Amino acid sequence: MMSLVNALPGAVAQGLIWGIMAIGVYLTFRILDIADLTVDGSLGTGGAVCIMLMLSGQNVWVSMAGATAAGMVAGLATGILHTFMGIPAILAGILTQLGLYSINLKTMGKANQAINVDKYDLLVSLRFIRKVPFYKNTILIVAIAIIILIAILYWFFGTELGCSLRATGCNDKMARAQGINTDLSRVLGLMISNGLVALSGAMLCQYQGFADINMGRGAIVIGLAAVIIGEAIFGKIFRNFGLKLLGVALGSIIYYLVLQVVIWMGIDTDLLKLLSAAVVAVFLAIPTWKSRYFSNMGKRG
Repeated sequence: MMSLVNALPGAVAQGLIWGIMAIGVYLTFRILDIADLTVDGSLGTGGAVCIMLMLSGQNVWVSMAGATAAGMVAGLATGILHTFMGIPAILAGILTQLGLYSINLKTMGKANQAINVDKYDLLVSLRFIRKVPFYKNTILIVAIAIIILIAILYWFFGTELGCSLRATGCNDKMARAQGINTDLSRVLGLMISNGLVALSGAMLCQYQGFADINMGRGAIVIGLAAVIIGEAIFGKIFRNFGLKLLGVALGSIIYYLVLQVVIWMGIDTDLLKLLSAAVVAVFLAIPTWKSRYFSNMGKRG
């Protein structure tokens, strides 16, 4: 039991870091109504760019800004493939993700790049959870970062440009009829989403002390799990847009806490991806089950 208790702070920290990625997934999945698979590549891009900039002598803030910019470029590539070239969004994401594998490999020069917390001034780290000044605590820093990001996104989606993004995802034809450039809205939404995903990758590589070519594999499943769990638990409580984003971040924390419990129970870790996929599938099916079966049962009653 003590091993589980000791692992919980690390699970919360990791959940918060992945929560930034989950917010990015939420923007495309719920706001733009696009299942963007670019995130499996852009998460690794953020980690690769951040770690290589830091190894070249740049400070952590410049490195994270560079990682975010690289993620936005990845989103731009997907957006161009989807809008200008007419490729379906899901295929455009797959193509960008595939190309990013080679780009990430060339960026790092090899499949794995490590960074030493003792030699470099990292913003977050696995070592910064216990026995550090409170202002260096990883959980506190990432929590503050999420609050700031939610505040910025809340402001942005209240502007005319942000409303055009929401209108595009809600009703594409009506948005065009109102004079909104829906192609631009989609491209911008994909750029913002993948910028957040890359920022999450930049923090993740610092937290774990290395960037790996496969660190983004399955990220879309984790992101969707966080979105679905957050909506299922907090959907009826959090009605405000900003609170919905907070619910997604909390969903990511719950996801990682559940994983820690599963590992503590002794379940084979090789089955974690299968478990994640099953959880996402069940939660995605719940709305259909409610409308198809439970509503019919209510009518019969």
